[in-house]
Amino acid sequence: MTVLLVVSIFVTCFFVLLAISAVTSSNRRPEEEQGIEEEEINEKAKERQPLKLGIKDRLKDANEKLKLLLVRKGKANEKNLRLERSLSLAGLPLKAEEFKVFQVFAFLIIGGIVYLILDMVAIALIAGLAGYMAPRVWLKQKQAKRLKEFNEMLPDMLVTISGSLRAGFSFPQSLQMVAEESYSPVKEEVAQVLKEMQYGSSLEEALNAWKERLPSGDLELLVEALLIQRQVGGNLAFLLDKIVETTREREKIDNQVKTLTAQGRLSGIIISLLPFGLGIIIYMINPEYMMTLFTHPIGQFMLGMALVSGVIGMVLVRKITQIEV
Repeated sequence: MTVLLVVSIFVTCFFVLLAISAVTSSNRRPEEEQGIEEEEINEKAKERQPLKLGIKDRLKDANEKLKLLLVRKGKANEKNLRLERSLSLAGLPLKAEEFKVFQVFAFLIIGGIVYLILDMVAIALIAGLAGYMAPRVWLKQKQAKRLKEFNEMLPDMLVTISGSLRAGFSFPQSLQMVAEESYSPVKEEVAQVLKEMQYGSSLEEALNAWKERLPSGDLELLVEALLIQRQVGGNLAFLLDKIVETTREREKIDNQVKTLTAQGRLSGIIISLLPFGLGIIIYMINPEYMMTLFTHPIGQFMLGMALVSGVIGMVLVRKITQIEV
C-alpha cells in the first residue's frame, strides 16, 4: 500500500509538471533542425556528467525528453489532425500528443486513487476510464463555450465592419480594425483570416478555411453571403446589416426555446441525480446494507447497469429537450 501511494504521488507530480511545461511552451515556435541537433548534443553531454540534480530537476528533464519523443515520433495521421483542430477550436494551446498524455495520466491517477481507497480492481478500472474520458468532455465544453461566445459577438463584429465600409474602408481594412479592437475569440479568428491572406491566400480561400475551422451556422451564413456578393456585386454594408438582423432574430428565438424547455431539462437533471443522493442517504443510515452493492458480484453488476441506464436516460432527455433553431 505504501509503495502504491509513493508511485501515485510521483505520477501526480510528474503530471503537474507536464501540464505547466506544456502550457508555457506551446506558444513557442518549433526549433530548426540545427537547434535541435545542438540541444541533443548538450543533453548527451549532460548525461555523461555525474548526476547531482534534485528530484524537481530530474522530473523536468524527464518531462522534456518525453515531450521531445512524443512530438518527433508522433505521426500526423487523420486522427491527430482532427484532435488538433478540436484543440484549436477550443482555444487550447496544446498539441495532440500532449493532450493524449494528459488522458493517459488522468487514467492512471484517478484509477490509482480509487484503487487505494476501495481496493477493488473493477471499480478502479471504471474510474480510470472515466478519468480518461474526462479531458474529452472538458474539451467539448470548451469548444461549446468558445463557439457560443463567438456567435454572441458576431453581430457586433458585423456592425463594426458595416460602419467601416460606410466610412470608406475596404473589407480587409475593416477586418484589420476588428482584429485590433475586438475581444477573444473574434479577435483570434479574424487575425487568423488576415494572416492567411498575408501568406498568399485569396479572400475567398481564407473565408472558406474560416468556415471549415469554426462550425458556426451564423458564420456559414456570413461567408456564403460574402462569396455571393463578391461574384454578383451589391451593397455590402446593407447585406451585413441584414445578416445582423437575421442572427439577432435567431438568437431571440433560441432564447425563447430554451425558456420553454427549461422545465424538461431541469427534470432530467433531478432524475439523473436522484439515485446518487438516495444512495448517499441510505449509506449514512445503514452503511453495511449499502456496501453490499460494492462488495458482492451481483451488486457490482447492478451498479454497472444502473450507471449505463442513467447515462442513456440523460442522453435521451437531452435529445428531447434540445431543439435547434
